[in-house]
Amino acid sequence: MGELSVRNFGLLIAYLIPGFLALWGLSFLSPAVAEWLRGAGSSGPTVGGFLYVLLASVAAGMTVSALRWAVVDRAHGMTGLRRPQLDFRNLPGKLDAFEQINEHHYRYYQFYSNSLIAVLFAYPTWRIHGGGSIWTDLGFLFVEVVFAAGSRDALRNFYRRASQLLGESEASDDERNRQAPPPRDEEDEQA
Repeated sequence: MGELSVRNFGLLIAYLIPGFLALWGLSFLSPAVAEWLRGAGSSGPTVGGFLYVLLASVAAGMTVSALRWAVVDRAHGMTGLRRPQLDFRNLPGKLDAFEQINEHHYRYYQFYSNSLIAVLFAYPTWRIHGGGSIWTDLGFLFVEVVFAAGSRDALRNFYRRASQLLGESEASDDERNRQAPPPRDEEDEQA
């Protein structure tokens, strides 16, 4: 396996780790998932079992990411952190810089916000099944606040740096379509 690159690390933290957290939470509700995480049989974990958990973690991470989009992205937008209308016409010649901004800010946003959702699911399932105490509850709340604050800061940094690099378009495509008058038929013009 090749060396861990910045891009691989970004994908690992954005999807795999939050997905594994969600899978761990699911293990308290599903004996089959619990068996996957423990390893099958008395021989312990296998390469096949590892790959199965890896794929399941990626799938769970993608699901968590969709939930993040539906909840956290919208919450940030409703609380004043608006997505800039980046002018992607300026991207040619700046792609490497944009990818760096993406890997150094947006991937961290995905980690914090995806982990916020995954832990929000996993911790209560663990707690209901006999784990934890008031101290772990306080730790859970602290971690959730840190993830929420970290996600907001990383997303704000991504928006700011991407806007500095690409600039902002005058209006979004949706706004342009709403402002443009409907096309006129030639028959209307002749009448």
